[in-house]
Amino acid sequence: MTDIAKGYWVVHNTVFDAVEFENYRAAAGPALAAYAPKVLAMGGQYEQAEGSGRDATVVIEFESYAAAVECYHSEAYQTAVALRKDIAEFDFVILEGILPA
Repeated sequence: MTDIAKGYWVVHNTVFDAVEFENYRAAAGPALAAYAPKVLAMGGQYEQAEGSGRDATVVIEFESYAAAVECYHSEAYQTAVALRKDIAEFDFVILEGILPA
């Protein structure tokens, strides 16, 4: 068993231009692949039980919180982020998981 907690991206987003958003996805894919994350949820059915929401939610798991933070701030991922600035709105949280008891 490892003593390092996983890291997670929890992202709520609304895309205004689906065609242009594909440029972001094409750039983000390789940027993320370098960190071998696991996509736990993407889009799909959901219930907005409280608060305001966005059109889609994505949850991505990384081997550690440090890896999740490093990936987000990497030059490759920030290049992808620049491609979505005017065509989507993101609420983006990087979260440290908990270790099993």
